[in-house]
Amino acid sequence: MKIFGGQFAKAGNIIVRQRGTVHNPGENMGMGSDHTLFALCDGIVVFRKKRDNKSYVSIQPAEA
Repeated sequence: MKIFGGQFAKAGNIIVRQRGTVHNPGENMGMGSDHTLFALCDGIVVFRKKRDNKSYVSIQPAEA
């Protein structure tokens, strides 16, 4: 875990380094070939569990 939930992340920041998909990419997130999750826009990091009981990481865009 590089940046935790509730913290601010800039576009391009690495949020999670992982082996396999422990956390899945949500809105405004990208996933590298090594399953690293990174921010696609500036905003607040949000972790959620959805109905399929998988963990998703999203970025809530910063208000201008």
